[in-house]
Amino acid sequence: MKRCRWVDEKSEIYIKYHDEEWGVPKFDDRELFELLILESFQAGLSWITVLKKRDAFRIAYDNFDVKKVANYSEKKINELLADKNIIRSKSKIAASINNAKIFIEIQKEFGSFSNYIWSFTDKKIICNKTDRIPVSSPLSDKISKDLKKRGMKYTGTVIIYSYLQAIGVVNDHESCCFKYPK
Repeated sequence: MKRCRWVDEKSEIYIKYHDEEWGVPKFDDRELFELLILESFQAGLSWITVLKKRDAFRIAYDNFDVKKVANYSEKKINELLADKNIIRSKSKIAASINNAKIFIEIQKEFGSFSNYIWSFTDKKIICNKTDRIPVSSPLSDKISKDLKKRGMKYTGTVIIYSYLQAIGVVNDHESCCFKYPK
């Protein structure tokens, strides 16, 4: 079975992520929040690093319960900074709490974060039928700008483009891949 060239065929976690998640449309706000936080933690690191720590993040971040994360105390922040099983970045942890609060504001405004993020494409999936996968796009520029205007951190256009791929708004499977849209 052929996969996108970026998949390390020796890594079960990468194969599973590619085959079962990447590019699959997601509409559940908990899942959308989880991936938004994980993408922000990936900044400057490889995605495999984040994937390997994903289960530990789920435990440390209360299964990405956005209301709990939005109300994390200084004590909880210190626990996260001491947790060697996750990525311990004070600025990324602070951003995750800040972003949780804004995520909730967006949910209130749009009825759900899913309604918000999918509104940028009128609920349509963008299928890029090219093997030259970009790192950003006019769509990621627009969403990044809006999220930053709302006060979110670690939501630059490259992170947002990767997020859009992860949640299936953008399908960038390569033509050699069995997941390539026909």
